[in-house]
Amino acid sequence: MQTQDVELGFLATPDRGPCPGVVLIHDVWGLTDHARDLTRRLSGEGFAVLALELYRRLDAVKIENPGAWMRALSDLQILGDVQAGVDFLAAQALSRGRGIGVIGFCMGGMYALMAGATCKGLSASVPFYGLLSHQHGILFSEGGLDRALKPNEPLELARALRCPTLAFYGDRDEFVPMSDVEALRERFAQGAQPARVVVVAGAGHAFMNDTRPDAYRADDAARAWREMVAFLTEQLSG
Repeated sequence: MQTQDVELGFLATPDRGPCPGVVLIHDVWGLTDHARDLTRRLSGEGFAVLALELYRRLDAVKIENPGAWMRALSDLQILGDVQAGVDFLAAQALSRGRGIGVIGFCMGGMYALMAGATCKGLSASVPFYGLLSHQHGILFSEGGLDRALKPNEPLELARALRCPTLAFYGDRDEFVPMSDVEALRERFAQGAQPARVVVVAGAGHAFMNDTRPDAYRADDAARAWREMVAFLTEQLSG
């Protein structure tokens, strides 16, 4: 495996190709060691993986209130970064002509879902506990959201997926109510692309994060990882 920091983030590639590509979108805390570890692990499964650094334009990042931080981000700018990541992988010799997918966690899961409906060149999307609603959960604000920053609710974009999607949620997620997850199932059923929601019984938010002993669920994470890899392999092999 080869790894390097690139303009858009952190790139991990297998020693041999060709291989499919995957854009990885980090959670609210940025391109952490955990996100880099996930990138290397997924590359070890046979993918060229680009983990975006969404905060690279900022001089300093100090997140005291994750909800407020996310509400202040421009969805259009971040989705533009995802598109740039897709285009970057499509131009690499190792992954040129191969399928490209996107995965993300928490905030990144939200953008992975939205990218599946808005970005060109994607063949699969795998959101992990992505935020869904402007009306409930951590994105909710009594004063309302700035529509210039948040023009589309993730749930509504889920109707217009351009690629197959596999979404994971825990049924005890404190930031994504199960009512939103059920609404996501309904939106998926209304769309033209095959899409499925996996609800992990007993799991809360961030159950994939092995740096958080309060949230991590090793067996559930291992099963979800295997299912994700199988899904990406199938969808990106064409």
